Amino acid sequence: MRSDQELFAKGLATYQKVVAANYMAHREVYGVLRQVLLDEASNGFVFADLACGTAPGSAAALAGSNVARYIGIDISQPSLDAAKEALAPLSCPVELRCGDFVAAIDYWKGPLDVVWIGQSLHHLLAPDKGIFMGKIRDLLPRDGLFLIWEPTRLEGEDREGWLERFHQMRPEWASISDEEFAAFESHCRASDYAETAATWIGMGRDAGFRTADELMMVPNRLARVYRFRH
Repeated sequence: MRSDQELFAKGLATYQKVVAANYMAHREVYGVLRQVLLDEASNGFVFADLACGTAPGSAAALAGSNVARYIGIDISQPSLDAAKEALAPLSCPVELRCGDFVAAIDYWKGPLDVVWIGQSLHHLLAPDKGIFMGKIRDLLPRDGLFLIWEPTRLEGEDREGWLERFHQMRPEWASISDEEFAAFESHCRASDYAETAATWIGMGRDAGFRTADELMMVPNRLARVYRFRH
């Protein structure tokens, strides 16, 4: 699978199997997101879901919250088609845009209170990550929230070390075939550039966020959730 678009367009069923089996800790991660939204998001907030995929986690996290508008962006139209169904129970207006999340932020118009991106910011190289985070910070109002869930290297671990730890997960992904796992691994090797926790947090501070902190590490220790406040 040569691109993220192919991963979702051709491997959508596989990805949904991974989500259903909770191999990447979607339930725990979106539980944390939900709690932050309930506790900290402003009343009537606008929520941007970057690289939203099929969006079942975001739909669950937003249910019963004070969200006033949902905007989802993804490069895969098949994913957005599935997201439309997942988001249908929300009482707020839902807008789905097909496109690249980096370009979407470059041309963003209108209010924005909470930005969420999961398992996608790491596709950018380090300098571009920092630039992107700065653009998010400039779009958010005072007390706006930027939350990310991204692959994270252990301190002192290089990229190859993180990739090897992902490879070691194979026995735990029991419902995924060897071919399906190989496709995920190929995608990781081609597109994933995990940072250490210190680097993720440092990038947020360098981008001008008032606070930057880690909210959780997923059970397999391959990824973490971070919160950045304007």
